Amino acid sequence: MADATDHAFYDRADAHIELSNEQLKTYGNLGEISASMLFGTSRFNAWASAQNFKSAAEMADAREALLKYFCDQYRMMLEDNLDDHINNFGQYVLGK
Repeated sequence: MADATDHAFYDRADAHIELSNEQLKTYGNLGEISASMLFGTSRFNAWASAQNFKSAAEMADAREALLKYFCDQYRMMLEDNLDDHINNFGQYVLGK
């Protein structure tokens, strides 16, 4: 994950979260907003990954490594954020 001093990393992440929060006001379904954000992230990452290959065959050969990388990264980030919400549940969820 990004170094704590990489404020641009967190600013970009916060911009995505802000968009989802705005969509929540319009569509009102937290699960659907979360699913759309996850789908968008996976689609963008597939596109970004494709930029590093010269052919579909080359990308297909790297498919498993790409899946492992992105799944490992997502798990690490989700674990960190779950722990943060567990440790700060009163503040984040209950507003205390």
